[in-house]
Amino acid sequence: MSDVTTTDLYEVTMALSYLREGMDRPATFSLFARALPPERGFLVSAGLEPALDYLSAFRVTDDDVRDFATALHRPESDLAALRDLRFSGQVRAVPEGRAVFAGEPLMEVTAPIAEAQLVETFLLNQVSHQTSIASKAVRCVRAAAGHPVIDFSLRRTHGTSAGMQAARVGALTGFAGTSNVAAAVRWGLRASGTMAHSYVEAFPDEESAFRAFARAHPGPVTFLVDTYDTVHGVRTAARVLRDLARGPGCAIRLDSGDLGDLARRSRRVLDDAGLPEVRVIASGGLDEYAVDDLVRSGAPIDVYAVGTRVGTSADAPYLDSAYKLVEYDGHPVMKLSSAKVTAPGRKQIHRRPGRPDVIALLDEPAPDGAEALLRTVMRDGRRTGPPDTLDAAHGRLAADLAALPEDALKVRAPRAPRPEASARLARTTAELRARLAAGHGVSPPLAGSAR
Repeated sequence: MSDVTTTDLYEVTMALSYLREGMDRPATFSLFARALPPERGFLVSAGLEPALDYLSAFRVTDDDVRDFATALHRPESDLAALRDLRFSGQVRAVPEGRAVFAGEPLMEVTAPIAEAQLVETFLLNQVSHQTSIASKAVRCVRAAAGHPVIDFSLRRTHGTSAGMQAARVGALTGFAGTSNVAAAVRWGLRASGTMAHSYVEAFPDEESAFRAFARAHPGPVTFLVDTYDTVHGVRTAARVLRDLARGPGCAIRLDSGDLGDLARRSRRVLDDAGLPEVRVIASGGLDEYAVDDLVRSGAPIDVYAVGTRVGTSADAPYLDSAYKLVEYDGHPVMKLSSAKVTAPGRKQIHRRPGRPDVIALLDEPAPDGAEALLRTVMRDGRRTGPPDTLDAAHGRLAADLAALPEDALKVRAPRAPRPEASARLARTTAELRARLAAGHGVSPPLAGSAR
């Protein structure tokens, strides 16, 4: 089963109809978030690189045609027009790691309409999920106020693929490591982990467990101390670490209870044992809200491990994203459905220092001092340059965060900046809306549009 068939059925039926009708002119689809999730002052663009990998490899094979035919209960000959279809189009997109807002195109795909239609589902899946998780993860990094944050989400993400994506975008946003071994190897991340309560329970007592673990791992170790009585566990861990002269680089992990109070008591035990260099790691149901509370309380926690709530973006588990046709054969098009009106035409986002972004038509001149966010990343079905790196994306994110207003960065009750539409885009939208409402069809081609 290939990624080509990882699509909604109606993408196949529409693409087949386009081909049979001889509709092969360029179409532009815009992928954007209609609105920000609650408690978000911005989004972090993510998922572009996997999307480009998918488009680069996209080709409908004989096996794919057979699978489509099976799903439609039709003979393979009926779907022959799809065979060997490749993605041959252009992609303009916001690079990963940029701060973006509602209504701004994260990606615009221009290709013969059957190609652009058939890739919709996969692109939405990749960009929507990874942007959601990245936007959650960066809030944890900011809440931690310089303390390392580690991804522990794999066991409860919505599938292992989602777990890989969570580890990847965690690194993009500044996480210090991941428990996910496959992700660590694939993207060169730091693998991080300790032990489970089951490990401690398998031994006669905590001290036996800690000593056995240390024998198996000659370097720095982290002991999970809250299987039974947490403070007693810290004392036991301190005794073992001191006996083995294992202080530097080692840590104890707290996974339950009042983490702030337990961190303070644990820190005193460790300091009294002459182990000030042993770190305190906290985990267990943490997200940006809990981390923010702990940091603000002054809890002596050195590292925060976040899992389920972040890997699933529990408070905002989906992005209200869309992939909408905005131009066909040089003609701007738009949707008029209630609460789902789209703006027509190919676009550019212009970012101005200290001012709201401007969403404009592609061929409009940029405002003075503005940066164009959408870049051409694929042409004729091929990347225009080498794959981007997580380090580069992280650098872009750091720069964008430094430029955002403080109200947008708040963990609680943030206020998101509102992009502005250019005067020409607003006028084009109003004119086409009036024409469509009057039943007169589409407007003439936009100036500068490809035909």
